[in-house]
Amino acid sequence: MNLILFGPPGAGKGTQAKMLIDKFDLVQISTGDMLRDEVNSQSELGKSAKSIMDRGDLVSDDIIMAMIEKRIQMTDCNNGFILDGFPRTLKQAVELDQLLDNFKINIKNVIEIVVDENLLLERINKRSTENKNIRNDDNSVILKNRIKVYKKDTMPVIEYYRNLNKLNAIDGMQSIEKVFQEILKIL
Repeated sequence: MNLILFGPPGAGKGTQAKMLIDKFDLVQISTGDMLRDEVNSQSELGKSAKSIMDRGDLVSDDIIMAMIEKRIQMTDCNNGFILDGFPRTLKQAVELDQLLDNFKINIKNVIEIVVDENLLLERINKRSTENKNIRNDDNSVILKNRIKVYKKDTMPVIEYYRNLNKLNAIDGMQSIEKVFQEILKIL
């Protein structure tokens, strides 16, 4: 089982992905986590990505696609994977489809977690005050920019998958468990 989870920053994609991983023994592929790992390792990719990420902007498609191609070929992806918040642009969606076709991998379900922007700001503020490992991108200024970028770049991707009849929208304003149950109904 391979699927894509969408939603603006703070919508709960990571939380839902973890629950799906536990239930179905899947692998979460989060480009954000992959990039943060690169930043933490202070690799050349990490250094160049850090300044881009600190502004809340997106890293180039070439870098992201190379990371995805490498990752989906790892043996732990054989049982299935969840793409968490990727693809973020229409170009990435088209390139991802081509890449997956090359590997004869199918994405059946694309799930969008829909939430209110004000709730997102509350969630990010709460996450940054409760979490000991505060992410550099967990503040309202950067979040507002990330939501703006999400709307501009990712909404056409949502339409792309809607036109392919793969998109399922879920009300992310519900409890974590209710959102999870909605996802299970779709799967």
